[in-house]
Amino acid sequence: MTHNAMIDEWYPVGLFSKLDAGGRKTALMGEPINVARDAEGNARVTGGNGRPLPVCVRYGHVWSSLGAPQKALFAIPEADQAGRRFVDVGVVRVRCSPLRAVENFLDIAHFPFVHTDILGAEPHTEVQNYKVEIREDEVWATQVKFYQPQAAKSASGGITTEYMYRVPAPTCAVLYKTCPPRPSEWDVITLFVQPLAEDLCDVWPWMALFDDTTSLTDLIHFQQTIFLQDRSILENQIPRLLPLDPGMEIPTRADLTSVAYRRWLKRHDYTYGAQLVAQ
Repeated sequence: MTHNAMIDEWYPVGLFSKLDAGGRKTALMGEPINVARDAEGNARVTGGNGRPLPVCVRYGHVWSSLGAPQKALFAIPEADQAGRRFVDVGVVRVRCSPLRAVENFLDIAHFPFVHTDILGAEPHTEVQNYKVEIREDEVWATQVKFYQPQAAKSASGGITTEYMYRVPAPTCAVLYKTCPPRPSEWDVITLFVQPLAEDLCDVWPWMALFDDTTSLTDLIHFQQTIFLQDRSILENQIPRLLPLDPGMEIPTRADLTSVAYRRWLKRHDYTYGAQLVAQ
């Protein structure tokens, strides 16, 4: 494995609520790891040779790293907000680059075509102008608006949904979207991606919602339905790795977030799962 800046980042490696003493055998960036609870009930992560790895527990997940993280895990203030429901969606394995999984999550234009009659519908296919910026060394897309037949499980009909996207880490993205029951608040949907290898990842969606009526099963099923629709697209993308050379794929006006994300990855040497030159 080439050493680049991504080795010192935090990655999700399991749901804390599912851990037991026996542990969960998995992998991180090509190295076998084990995620378990110790005798005191704390999360413990060990590498392939039994070496202890850094651990933190946040947003319902256990996080670890093969390197030495230089900073704390990014903050999601809504995770501490009273009255929200926190939903551990589970895990979906995808045969694609972990960076591809994040980029797809940031793509607004695919809603009407991939998530037809849920997150989008024809003829409402135009992506309106929106704003992309680097804010405190994170990629942000704001003022994103899209018509959606069913924006959330709590939505009773079609609405124009407003979105904000945030990329606080190379394999994590946070989506803030219109909260139908509470228009003054945002629903928060995250994508935490565990890089198993450069072309294989486990995706751990997590949500912080204001929704007192929908059952937990329905909330999880709704989100898994969306992501399974994405998985078929992701697993057929060529090349498997995410191209960082601007000339390798032709972006459109709707791809401003993707372009900013790729530039941000390249600038920070976040290249695990990336293709740097055309082949």
